[in-house]
Amino acid sequence: MENKFRNVLALAYVGDGVYELYVRRYLFSRGIEKVNDLQKEAVRYVSAKGQAAYLKNLLDFHLLTEEEKEILSRARNHKSHASPKNTDIVTYKQATSLEAVIGYLYLEGKIDRVDEIMNFILRER
Repeated sequence: MENKFRNVLALAYVGDGVYELYVRRYLFSRGIEKVNDLQKEAVRYVSAKGQAAYLKNLLDFHLLTEEEKEILSRARNHKSHASPKNTDIVTYKQATSLEAVIGYLYLEGKIDRVDEIMNFILRER
């Protein structure tokens, strides 16, 4: 794989925004329009604990490509100086690695693949 994107934390930063937009669009499409209700529902998807669980399901069902697993590995193994606020470091790294994959795919223009992954995640509930 070409190492076009070296900084996996920057990929995670982009992926976080893309991921959250998908979640917000999904919740809005379900008819939730009150901001407080949207926020309460969104937390289930965008929390580190939730993202780590969705990543586990993606891996358990063998739904990620080798390329995506390489991004996961790079992000999970990246030495970060950030300390997670509401979770343990392992859960935080798993969530960050999922965001990095989403960010990578988005920046590569692989929107259909982002759709596939996010549709799987959003149907899991």
